Amino acid sequence: MNLQLCILGFVLLVSQAQCIMWYMEPNTQKCLKEEIQGNVLVNGEYEVSEVPGQKINFLTRDSKGHILAQKDDIQQGKLSKFSFVTETYDTFEICFTSHVSPHERGMRQEVSLNVKKGIEAKSYEGVSIGEAAKLKPIEVELKRLEDLSEAIVQDFARMRKNEEEMRDTNEATNSRVLYFSIFSMLCLLSLATWQVFYLRRFFRAKKLIE
Repeated sequence: MNLQLCILGFVLLVSQAQCIMWYMEPNTQKCLKEEIQGNVLVNGEYEVSEVPGQKINFLTRDSKGHILAQKDDIQQGKLSKFSFVTETYDTFEICFTSHVSPHERGMRQEVSLNVKKGIEAKSYEGVSIGEAAKLKPIEVELKRLEDLSEAIVQDFARMRKNEEEMRDTNEATNSRVLYFSIFSMLCLLSLATWQVFYLRRFFRAKKLIE
């Protein structure tokens, strides 16, 4: 049972989809950030409610400022899509920016965003991988399960690597703390010994002790 729960958890992580909605005030910017592994397909859909005289720009970029997807003055009231593939592990952000003319009274707009990553972003239906490879429905499902299994294995390998790196960091930190503690104790012992000899010479100079 625990194993099944673990597998289900990894499936949810691999085929993670995020769908959110918020209200955007005029002349404001809303950015959503997320860390994504390298070589991962990301597909997204967004829709903005229509308000005459207002413009909203869309932008997707990585932490280095490289633009992955961009659309100025997006078409409001209709569903728009974007897609990109990550090259390396990085933090990516999706930004929506509202612009309203100074002589117009702005109104808040409803923005909905649906982001899919990894296996969830791949299309196995319609004009998809199955039709491109001329696969039967059962073969398409097997292909999807194969991709999902491969993604889970990659996640396991990545988690194991992260665990090894964290263990190495902990061991290195423990060693540094140990050496620093020993050094501190030696310094305290040296200082205490020096104080004893100094006070002994001082009291002898004052002829308080023999």
